[in-house]
Amino acid sequence: MRSTLSAVRLAFCFAPMLMGQSGPDPESTGATYQPLTNDGRLRWFAWSTIGPLGDIGGIVISGWGTLWNAPHEYGTHWAGFGKRYGMRLTGISVSNAAEAGLGALWGEDPRYFRTNEAPIKSRIGHIIKMTFLATGRDGRPVPAYARYIAIPGNNFLSDTWRAPSDATLGSAGLRTGLGFLGRMARNTFEEFWPDIQHRLLKKHSEPPAN
Repeated sequence: MRSTLSAVRLAFCFAPMLMGQSGPDPESTGATYQPLTNDGRLRWFAWSTIGPLGDIGGIVISGWGTLWNAPHEYGTHWAGFGKRYGMRLTGISVSNAAEAGLGALWGEDPRYFRTNEAPIKSRIGHIIKMTFLATGRDGRPVPAYARYIAIPGNNFLSDTWRAPSDATLGSAGLRTGLGFLGRMARNTFEEFWPDIQHRLLKKHSEPPAN
């Protein structure tokens, strides 16, 4: 329980400090901010839940749990891997649906906006900042209250259908902290992967040296 409270307190402590910093639009994207539509929320939910990043994360996490047999009730076989993957998919679906739905009530945009023209230090700071903040209706950063509810809520709610050894307050608290770390990792990928991809394509298209 203490670990959960610590994770939630951390999120609420970060939010007020970070709100004073500039938002992601329009300087970071070079375009005027366009609020997220209902269709856009559905697309964000689908991409965040079953998109490539979610699939890779689910495979890695489920494979790791299968290797170390955690939780032990599932076993170290393909059936156990499937149960772990399904459990994670269920949890991430509930969390993303809650964040998208609750955020719509008070105008939180869960999308991540890159700061590709900023110095590397500022980009890293932006990644951390937007782990705990969302973009408001006016394009400015606001506390991501829907995320503060969705990630802990999903992890405690899922205790009702998890294996007994994994359905504890300590485990739910740990999963809550990992949920915010996972969002930070996703932000990092979205921030830097386009740059890496561009450099790879540019290198591939360069003519060979004589």
